Amino acid sequence: MAASQTLQLSSLNNVEILPIQVIDIEENKIQEPAVDEFDYSQRGQWLRAAVLGANDGLVSVASLMMGVASVKNDIKAVMVAGFAGLVAGACSMAIGEFVSVCTQRDVEISQMKREKRERSLESDENGEKLPNPGQAAVASALAFAVGAVLPLLAAAFIKQPKVRMAVVFVVASVALVAFGVVGALLGGTPVVKSSARVLVGGWMAMGTTFGLTKLIGIDHGMQI
Repeated sequence: MAASQTLQLSSLNNVEILPIQVIDIEENKIQEPAVDEFDYSQRGQWLRAAVLGANDGLVSVASLMMGVASVKNDIKAVMVAGFAGLVAGACSMAIGEFVSVCTQRDVEISQMKREKRERSLESDENGEKLPNPGQAAVASALAFAVGAVLPLLAAAFIKQPKVRMAVVFVVASVALVAFGVVGALLGGTPVVKSSARVLVGGWMAMGTTFGLTKLIGIDHGMQI
C-alpha cells in the first residue's frame, strides 16, 4: 500500500499544469464596419449655386427662345435673343450670388464676434470656414452658361421653325431631368421627386413664356 501511494504521489508531481488561456471574447469579437455617414449639408453652398445656376440658364434661355420663336420664324432673331439671355443671365447670377454670399459672410463674422471676442484673433482659421463670395459667383455664372448653351446648340442647325421649337423643348426636358438627378444624387434627396419637381417647373416656365408672348404678338400684329 505504501509503495502504491508513493507511485501515485510521484506521478502527480510529474504532471505538468498547463496554463489556461482565457480568450477575451470582447477583444476578438468581429466588429461591424462603421457606417460611412456623409454630411450632405457641407455641399450646400456650392451645390445650391451650381444646380440653381444650371436650371436657371436652361429654363430662362429655352423659354426666351421659344417665346421669340412664337412670333418670329427668323432663326437669327431666336439665336440672338438666346445668346443675349445667356450673357445677361450669367452676369445677373454672378452679381446676385456675390452680393448674397457677401451678406451671409458679414452676418457670420458679426455673429462670431458677438459670441466670442477672442475669435477675432483667429482670422486664418475662421476665414477657411466662411463662405467664399467669389467662388460662389463664378460657380453660378458658369453653371448658368452651361445650362443656357444647351438650347442654343439644339436650335443652331435646324431651319424649320416648328421642328426647331420641338427640338428645343425635348432637349430642355431631357437636360432638366439630368440636372434633377445629379442634384438629387449629390444632395442625398429622392431622385424621382427631385427630377419631377425640376421638370414640371421647367415646363411651366416654357409654356407660360410661349403662350403669353404669342398672345401679345398676335394682338399687336407682331407675328411673322
